[in-house]
Amino acid sequence: MRRSTWAALVFAAAGAAVGLAGAAWAQDAAALKKTLDALQATAGDLRVAVDTVWVLVTAFLVFWMNAGFAMVETGLCRSKNAVAVLYKNFAVFAASSLAFWAVGFAVMFGDGTPLFGLKGWFLGGADNSPAMGDAYKGVFSSLNWTGVPLYAKFFFQLVFAGTAATIVSGCVAERIHFSAFMIFSFLLVGLVYATGGHWIWGGGWLATMGMLDFAGSTVVHSIGGWAGLAGIIVLGPRIGKYGPDGKVRPIPGHQMGYVALGGLILWLGWFGFNPGSTMAAAPADIARIALTTNMAAATALITSSVTSRFAFGKADLSMSVNGALAGLVAITAPCAFVTPLASVVIGAIAGVVVCYSVPFFDKVKIDDPVGALSVHLVGGILGTLAVGIWANPEFTPGKAAGLLWGGGPKLFLTQLTGVVAIGILVFIGSLVMWYIVRALVGLRVGPEAELSGLDVAEHGMEAYPAESLVR
Repeated sequence: MRRSTWAALVFAAAGAAVGLAGAAWAQDAAALKKTLDALQATAGDLRVAVDTVWVLVTAFLVFWMNAGFAMVETGLCRSKNAVAVLYKNFAVFAASSLAFWAVGFAVMFGDGTPLFGLKGWFLGGADNSPAMGDAYKGVFSSLNWTGVPLYAKFFFQLVFAGTAATIVSGCVAERIHFSAFMIFSFLLVGLVYATGGHWIWGGGWLATMGMLDFAGSTVVHSIGGWAGLAGIIVLGPRIGKYGPDGKVRPIPGHQMGYVALGGLILWLGWFGFNPGSTMAAAPADIARIALTTNMAAATALITSSVTSRFAFGKADLSMSVNGALAGLVAITAPCAFVTPLASVVIGAIAGVVVCYSVPFFDKVKIDDPVGALSVHLVGGILGTLAVGIWANPEFTPGKAAGLLWGGGPKLFLTQLTGVVAIGILVFIGSLVMWYIVRALVGLRVGPEAELSGLDVAEHGMEAYPAESLVR
């Protein structure tokens, strides 16, 4: 056979081998791509599952804060009103759940205008999920940054709404009708809280301005505080709080053990409140947020203890518990945006301020039985403004920077605008609702019921019946 023929055969064989190898490689590559696609889909599903569990577990912690509020408020009130305080804190989450499901979630997060949402009543309408792609449009665009299911988003936001309503309970304790408080709570969560929340968290006009409130110093705590302040003004002070000369008469609580236990429950719950607001199990973020949250609370407890010793002559346990809570409230807005060192400074300031805020409200005849205004309203304002001072551009959306990080006054002024706007909205809106409730069902119990105690007058029972048996 001629040499050229052999060469042709060799080349033909080599080509056939290469062709077979190429076909095999293409087949293997297709199989590998299919495997990689399957792994990627599994990893995505796993990420959503982990994020969902994280969001729900932290929501459960925030729900447990209801127990903390119940203990703190009950302990700081008199024994004759213990059942009334416990009942309000137990039942308010039920009213909040119905209001937020029917109306509040849609007003707060539904697509609509810069002032309020207009879609998603009764949780109707499709979710906006990143997994569905950019072309998919639901009715809750403001929550499309988190990939957890809609019901998880709703439940997490619900426990925050319930917290805002619970704050009001302490402000109006020991002289309000149970029915009046429940009606007001429904209206607050469904309308006023949801509208203020839409402005900041729901894509409203304050969000567009660039206001930052990571976990709710304003959205939750200041809103609850403003609503409570309006209620105190409409109700007036408790009988005996002020003498004929206008001098403040202290009305001590009856069970400091409850106060301490409630404070610790709330401290624990805040590790759901703040880190959970990532709405994703992002390791570095949730670890940093947990640390800033704890450091602010710890520092505030120390500074409130020292300040109460200096200002009142004794280290006051109730003031120290409220100090720790004020530190937690103050770090709620900036917790994701500041360093641990800044959280210590923020907590230190909150612990000092609460000690002077409580007697200030007493002196101006704003009768707040549990110090809720000093903790939640004042602490919420401090925390919101703290973002404008200590926000680190390494951690903020769009690299927004506070005054101490070279950002100039822009962010601080934006935060201040939010504080003022939410204050006007909630205070005026709550005043209107308090007067409506008073016209419908009455607001304050009669003098005889107040003096004898709301437990028997409103609920027909006593928290400590053994005391009656002994007398």
